[in-house]
Amino acid sequence: MSTETMITARGLRKTFPAKGGPVEAVRGVNLDVEAGELVAFLGPNGAGKSTTLRMLTTLLPPSAGEAEVAGHSIAREPGEVRRRIGYIGQRSSASNSQRVRDELRSQGAFYGLGRRETRARADELLESLELAAVATRQVQSLSGGQRRRLDIALGLIHAPALLFLDEPSTGLDPHSRANLWQHILELRARTGTTIFLTTHYLDEADQLAERVMVMDHGEIIADGTATSLKHGLAGDTVTLGFETDEDAHAAAAQIGGEASGQTVTLASDAGERAVPQAVRQLDAAGLRAVSAEYRRPTLDDVFLALTGRSLREEGASHHPIPDAVEHPVVTTP
Repeated sequence: MSTETMITARGLRKTFPAKGGPVEAVRGVNLDVEAGELVAFLGPNGAGKSTTLRMLTTLLPPSAGEAEVAGHSIAREPGEVRRRIGYIGQRSSASNSQRVRDELRSQGAFYGLGRRETRARADELLESLELAAVATRQVQSLSGGQRRRLDIALGLIHAPALLFLDEPSTGLDPHSRANLWQHILELRARTGTTIFLTTHYLDEADQLAERVMVMDHGEIIADGTATSLKHGLAGDTVTLGFETDEDAHAAAAQIGGEASGQTVTLASDAGERAVPQAVRQLDAAGLRAVSAEYRRPTLDDVFLALTGRSLREEGASHHPIPDAVEHPVVTTP
């Protein structure tokens, strides 16, 4: 991976006035993102992640602190930052009445690209994002998945080194989500684009991101790979079943788990080894488990361990990513 730093923030804060007094939405955020990384930024509604994203993209001035994005200060050089980044918001930015190809060409002209370069770049994106067949149609006639792919194309027309994606797949059906992410990952594989992503879909962050940051109450409370966060903060869950409540309670006392009805649950760093070990220990004590299984932790388990709350309890939807995009993301040494 390149040692170039794409995003650096120190002490980034944002305070909003309110009737009951100032509300501190972002509280001294520090973060670094290196070139080529795909970073997922997680948190419940109101955690401050969208406010942070808007500050990093110069859409909102910080109340305090500083940040450099793509080598330029968000406070002193917002125009230079905007020239070097792509930003895909939660809502479509395309004009409904424009034709798809014309919208891309207009966006290229906005970024100062020459006419020939804009046409070539637009045609390339139309092909790679499977929009060539609808290039002459008005934006308002596109499906939800097509519109989101157009949003991606608009954000990439000037070939930015850094792409911000704010919940890009929200509202899409599972097939459209899979299709969208397949295109994003293929484009990243060819260009090495750095991606900073906010999402409510935990499976997206788990399967696609190389780093995960968790934000709550305006602060980053965890930062690491999905694997390290899951094993370090949650651990595997082992569940054993018994024929009676009495057997379950006796087993819990023997192996240190928690009994509930006819089941015993315990946490383990390595569930696949803990299951046979617990069964052997119980057999030696004359207790027989009638079922045994273990479950690997999820990122929702991580958030629950950190905050006592579930991201899904905050209204986030969960739909598994279809197999079409379950392939390794691009990594660099």
